[in-house]
Amino acid sequence: MKRNTLTLRLAAVTAASALVLAACGSEDSSSDAESNDSPSESSSSSAEPVAEGDGTLTFGSLLPATGSLAFLGPPEFAGVDLAVKEINEAGGVLGKDVVHVRGDSGDADSGIAPAESDKLIDAGSDVIVGAASSGVSLTAIDKIMSAGVVMYSPANTSTAFDEGDYSKPDLYFRTAPSDILQGAVLANLLVKDGRKNVAILARQDAYGETLASEIKKNLEAQGSAVALTEFYGEKAQTFDTQVQEIAGAGADAVVLVAFEETTSIIPQLVSAGAGPKDLPTYFVDGNTADYSSEASVPLPAGTLEGTKGTIPGAETAGDFKDRLKGVDPKLTDYSYSAESYDAVVTSALAAIAAQSDAGEAIASKLVDVTTGGEKCTTFADCAALLEADPAADIDYDGVSGPIELGETGSPTAASIGIYEYDAENKISPVEYISGNI
Repeated sequence: MKRNTLTLRLAAVTAASALVLAACGSEDSSSDAESNDSPSESSSSSAEPVAEGDGTLTFGSLLPATGSLAFLGPPEFAGVDLAVKEINEAGGVLGKDVVHVRGDSGDADSGIAPAESDKLIDAGSDVIVGAASSGVSLTAIDKIMSAGVVMYSPANTSTAFDEGDYSKPDLYFRTAPSDILQGAVLANLLVKDGRKNVAILARQDAYGETLASEIKKNLEAQGSAVALTEFYGEKAQTFDTQVQEIAGAGADAVVLVAFEETTSIIPQLVSAGAGPKDLPTYFVDGNTADYSSEASVPLPAGTLEGTKGTIPGAETAGDFKDRLKGVDPKLTDYSYSAESYDAVVTSALAAIAAQSDAGEAIASKLVDVTTGGEKCTTFADCAALLEADPAADIDYDGVSGPIELGETGSPTAASIGIYEYDAENKISPVEYISGNI
């Protein structure tokens, strides 16, 4: 069965109008998801036996404890830890507690993800939650899937996972929406803010190239121009050439698609007269970190004041933050914590629905437990429905949103948060945009 690449359904808008996006979990989204052959529908109609597990559902986490996205590690690990804790408090899966084994994804430069994946596979992982970076996931995805293990990312946004070889039924899933949605929302924000000639500076990797392309496409569709798009290598140590090109482009705004190298690029842009005080600046999820005096690598106070950024994900509810604090009292950032939590919960529900903790069995039910059926919003409530009737059709809506996994294993409905920096270089949400992909 061939999976079709998902496309964003966006209404045509003028430069001054707002992006028209359907509400999350709308009837259109549900009917679209149900009208196509999904992996779960295919498996439920086949005569193939359910894959057998060892009886204990084991989660491996391949998340960034080190590297350029290490700031995302604490909230993502906390999301996994909280989900495991609450699942076990509710009785576990198939009569046993679920288990969590930690691994460090590092980043593309360190290249440790494949070796860490081996450790997680050897530890009996049925589902590996991660990686955060799309580029890192691409280095480990084939190894993980060939072992019959589900790879379930809370933060991958590259469109590469819905295309080519990965558009076929497989063991890859994610709770974060692809950059099709983030690119559209950021482009619309630029247009809404009156930006007519935008310069884009981006990493030259799967993440940066895809997001830059989506932003450019959506800007031009709405009548704004892209003055230039400059790329720099993943391992670049200097950015002089790119910064000078941006400074001389005559742009009225700058979009920076970056990771931790942001702390090197921004001072160079400032020196070149193209910093946030000179040109309105916009970030994306890869670099919307804390740059205040409390950060490991701070920027001078006021540097980013007014800078805006986008992060996939719904607003993190106060009670969920409190629960996360229960497993990590030092937590200050919540990016992708909800997506990590929901990756674990949906996997556990899929294992119950399949009556097996094996990766392939879980994969066959993940779409089923997130689309159609009776709505439920907690593991305990959803598990109770499945335990009362193993054939029950449930639709888990989680702390990250409606999820609604589609044919490629990616969400077909999601939210993107728009954030803004204050005078201390701390970021906070302004609004959330919901949409269908």
